[in-house]
Amino acid sequence: MALLRAPGIGPVRFARLLDHFGSAAAVFAADRAEWSPLDLPEAALDYLRHPDWRRVEQDLAWLEQPDNYLLRLDDPHYPYLLRQIPYPPPLLFVHGDPECLRTPQLAIVGTRNPTPLGRETAHRFAAHLAEAGLVITSGLALGIDAAAHQGALAGGGRTIAVMGTSLDRVYPAKHRDLAHAVADHGALISELSIGTPAVAENFPRRNRLISGLALGVLVVEAAIRSGSLITARQANEQGREVFAIPGSIHNPLAKGCHSLIRQGAKLVETADDILEELGALATVASEAARPVTALPPVVELDDEYQQLLAAIGDESVGVDLLVDRCGLTANDVSSMLLILELKGYVATVPGGLYCRLRT
Repeated sequence: MALLRAPGIGPVRFARLLDHFGSAAAVFAADRAEWSPLDLPEAALDYLRHPDWRRVEQDLAWLEQPDNYLLRLDDPHYPYLLRQIPYPPPLLFVHGDPECLRTPQLAIVGTRNPTPLGRETAHRFAAHLAEAGLVITSGLALGIDAAAHQGALAGGGRTIAVMGTSLDRVYPAKHRDLAHAVADHGALISELSIGTPAVAENFPRRNRLISGLALGVLVVEAAIRSGSLITARQANEQGREVFAIPGSIHNPLAKGCHSLIRQGAKLVETADDILEELGALATVASEAARPVTALPPVVELDDEYQQLLAAIGDESVGVDLLVDRCGLTANDVSSMLLILELKGYVATVPGGLYCRLRT
């Protein structure tokens, strides 16, 4: 927590410091001569010499409150897909149910000033997809974000709000009741230390988490310079699906969606279009959303999945080695591993490796 608060040390420098020193404690135990080769900002060097432990106590006090959690990268509740993005958040603050972070998600984003039709569309899509078992993820912003959260709740499903502030505050303030509802039926999450206000530069960081958590991103009404297009671009870079709903050529809020479609985003007209496109992963999402009393036996898996489980063996292995052993593509192996993890057959371990949980 102390290292997370160091000025000028984001996820990239955080990871490099841990790689270099081995632990956060070792970072603080080092001296200026040992820090200097890492090209840290002067403010960070000053902070490492004199950490603000008083503010770390604020984080610890928040963590002692009910339904508050802190997830490290090696925590089994840390979201699988988010762990795969370049330099994922080293710590996640969570308020609500951390279990929902491991359930397959679809992100829904769009303009803060939607048309009535756009708001209704986001609500309807979110309700249908939540009923199908997907967790709906968005950013708690005005407009489409709020409609997506509200639709998921109306559909009796779960929803996750990724915050651009710390979790001891709600932005915008008018969404305080909505934030409580989201926490009661999902989770609020942030990578920001307690006491962090709404600062413009933190919202693009927030957007990369929205896309990184999800199997795909649906854009509903976005102007050509919308922040939602940043989320869609990040989704592309992270290997996620991007969906867009077309609109009237006379509606300026349709231009962003049309631009995405020209760039390769999938045009969708119904929520079922998304479920069909996600295929097997959407089916797993529906299964994962139901209470499970016992894991299914391995014999219910088809031959390729059993072959992949056999290839993992009794040791932790990486995707490249499994590709060599099975003769499948890296994309196929990664997709199958995700399904096996969701079904409880395998787990990820530090270093991007996989181990078997069942024989």
